[in-house]
Amino acid sequence: MANFDPVQILVSQNKLSQDNAQKILNEANVRRVNTETILLERNLISEDDLLKLKSDFFNLPMKIFEEKEIIPREILLIIPQESAKYYQMISFGKDDKFLYVGMVNPSSSEAQNALKFIAQGLGLSLKVFVIKYSDFLRYLKSYTTFGEEVTLALSQIKQQVEGQVRTTRQKSIIDLDQSVVSSSEEAPIIKLVSDIIRNAVNQRASDIHIEPERNRLRVRYRIDGDLASVLFLPKEIHPSVLTRVKILSNLKIDETRIPQDGRFSALISGKQIDFRVSTFPTANDEKVAIRILDPSIGLKTIDDLGVSSLNLEKIKQAMKKPFGMILVTGPTGSGKTTTLYAILQILSQDSTNVVTLEDPIEYFISGVNQSQVLPEIGYTFASGLRSILRQDPDIIMVGEIRDSETAELAVHSALTGHIMLSTLHTNNAIGAIPRLIDLGVQKFLIPPTLNIIVSQRLVRKLCNNCKKAVKANSEQEKLIDQALANLPIEFRKTLNYSKPYTIYEPVGCEVCKNKGFLGRTGIYEVLQMTSNLEKIILQNSGESSILEEAQNQKMIDLRAEAILHLLEGIIPFSEVIRETASND
Repeated sequence: MANFDPVQILVSQNKLSQDNAQKILNEANVRRVNTETILLERNLISEDDLLKLKSDFFNLPMKIFEEKEIIPREILLIIPQESAKYYQMISFGKDDKFLYVGMVNPSSSEAQNALKFIAQGLGLSLKVFVIKYSDFLRYLKSYTTFGEEVTLALSQIKQQVEGQVRTTRQKSIIDLDQSVVSSSEEAPIIKLVSDIIRNAVNQRASDIHIEPERNRLRVRYRIDGDLASVLFLPKEIHPSVLTRVKILSNLKIDETRIPQDGRFSALISGKQIDFRVSTFPTANDEKVAIRILDPSIGLKTIDDLGVSSLNLEKIKQAMKKPFGMILVTGPTGSGKTTTLYAILQILSQDSTNVVTLEDPIEYFISGVNQSQVLPEIGYTFASGLRSILRQDPDIIMVGEIRDSETAELAVHSALTGHIMLSTLHTNNAIGAIPRLIDLGVQKFLIPPTLNIIVSQRLVRKLCNNCKKAVKANSEQEKLIDQALANLPIEFRKTLNYSKPYTIYEPVGCEVCKNKGFLGRTGIYEVLQMTSNLEKIILQNSGESSILEEAQNQKMIDLRAEAILHLLEGIIPFSEVIRETASND
């Protein structure tokens, strides 16, 4: 929206000379005030006329308040005091469809974004009016008592929390929906944080980032793998927001020098959702990252992962073996833990003892004994794994193999009759074997213990409501042909794709909030242990030899599996390139 310049408008209407206009601009710069202030001070325009200019300029209706008109407390509090003061706006009405808001300066994009966020949280559309600055100041004073309540409430809660012994990780479940019902009695900061959390869940976000900048507080959501700003708040409210998040997650309020990790649970729309909280000190104060752990979204079955039928069969075969290691590799955020959880749900039976070591525990699985490592007290993956072996386990999951000691213990556990599940940070499946050797695992121990290596990535799924069918161009056809040619002949015969290939592109609609994408799925490659691969490992051959063996196995690599998703209309070509560029 364009910036409103009353001086130039008055000049164009011949109500102000160029000389006087320049003098006003110079004075505004010296005094560091806007030109509206000077025009009103000098009676060069009345407040009513200024309001009319804004209404015409922005094509917005005016809201003129009666002298004794009262805005109900519950309506005024819809916009927190700090936001109202910072953006010069107030809420003055609400019905079944609309939230009615008055703004002194409607050109502020940050203010518009803040309002959209608030209205979206209420499930309402916006009706924006221009208002007088004097009216805004009058209603801003009504917040005074509310601000005192915020300070008092936060102080009381802080004292209560700091007086508690921090010996347990179990916390009560917060009912955020109940907070909505009683929002009129709720402190504005508490309501603001609840709205941020609830809105993130409703938008299917996986993470919330609350980031202090030099002059403002930025809130971002990660949706379908991408971060996007959703709200900007005044920097002044950062301490209160931070305190509220720390209280929820049982963190030390007065500790700002070191990172902290916490957790809390909340009821949203009748569902219990876990939230993992991490604070991190930065130059502009503490940053907060909140991971949203919604079991209905994050906890998947093996058939829901998006694995091709051939790769899925290889994974299921490995799961049937009485012992050995299943390794899942990929970069951070590629869904490795989700895959392990899907496998655990199948392996966990009444006749088996399943024990896990995680950092942290993301989802709680019925029938599985889950334990979180605490390195600060010496409870690491390595020390925990030694203890697990004394718990008579059948199946062990170690969240990540990070060091030589953990790698050695994991291999020996798989060698002594246990099913071992774990993850490694490598770019692809063939890189897992050199990585294990780098960690000090003896080469001769790898073939008898390692069953399969699964490498994966997450890709964004097209919105089925708006995706558009197009014909693949010549370059796209070339890549598709190459991928299909590398598939096993038997598997290729089951496919029904022919030129010209039909693929799909994102468009955007109301369902996907004009993004063109809705949700994510995985792409996978699976490398099996074979006699030829065993020889390569024992002969100390490099990655090129392992790659050659993978090709001999007709391994469906990440690029090929992405191409299959492309032809099935699940993902666009841009996702194929973005997530498998290293395969070129």
